Amino acid sequence: MWLSAQEGFERINRLGASKTPFLFVISYDKTKIFAQPLDKLDGDILYKLEDWRNYPVVKRERSYRFSSSPIDYPTYREAIERIQEEIRSGNTYLLNLTFPATVQTDLTLKEIFLYARAKFKLYFKGEFVCFSPERFVEISHNTIATYPMKGTIDANLPDARTRILNDEKEMAEHVMIVDLMRNDLGIIGSNVKVEKFRYIDKIKAGEKELLQVSSKITATLESNWHTQIGTMLDKITPAGSISGTPKKKTTEIIAETENYERGFYTGVFGVFNGESLQSGVMIRFMEKQGSKLYYKSGGGITIDSDSRSEYEELIDKIYLPL
Repeated sequence: MWLSAQEGFERINRLGASKTPFLFVISYDKTKIFAQPLDKLDGDILYKLEDWRNYPVVKRERSYRFSSSPIDYPTYREAIERIQEEIRSGNTYLLNLTFPATVQTDLTLKEIFLYARAKFKLYFKGEFVCFSPERFVEISHNTIATYPMKGTIDANLPDARTRILNDEKEMAEHVMIVDLMRNDLGIIGSNVKVEKFRYIDKIKAGEKELLQVSSKITATLESNWHTQIGTMLDKITPAGSISGTPKKKTTEIIAETENYERGFYTGVFGVFNGESLQSGVMIRFMEKQGSKLYYKSGGGITIDSDSRSEYEELIDKIYLPL
């Protein structure tokens, strides 16, 4: 079922070249890739990418339990201090730090998928589910667009919109990720443009509402782009918003600091429908390991990051948008 990076990206290229509609799922480190024509897709794989979906809408009609046990603050603070030392040494400028939390709920992963309100959702055979607010890339005609999301605040805080947009640390973090994604799109396209800079979306986060800051960046692709979908995805993954800059060195520091396997968390998934492509970043992610459930979450760290507020953001992102 899972293909290696070489096999997976080659299969994606072949499916795209034949204009066969297909689903792809790529792990964070690209060691596991799934690519399957939509007409042969297992019935226990469900997806939603905005208005593209392969399941009927279901409304939740019962209450549910959900609780979490995140990493302790002293351990998290120590990780932040290690990263900021790497920043002072010039090895990274922005790093997305994540950790797993154990969670308890009386809902199944499939129920969570069906009930969750999110733009980008994936349920995979009882193994994991994501309900992501973040698009990765979309391709329509010969234009590719990406929407990096960086900056989160509780929408109910006084002047939340003004606070998040005027926060110097959040601004610096967002500028760095926009620059990284401009460079990524420049690898595979031309005429790169930042079309919208730092606009705000409101998302439901359990009982809370969050404001999240995004930008829109576009580039022009060759007319035969569908023959090179796998090659392009290989060149621009992992997503900049969940790794950092410079990407290669930062991913090495992530592996040393986090000390756990992200797996499919912070990977990407998407659908090519024969003409256009939609994809999402696999954040807001739960997976089953044995008899336990884990929810993985995190956020971007810069030299100006405050460990306590970053820790609170990590916890804020552990929710079910039901």
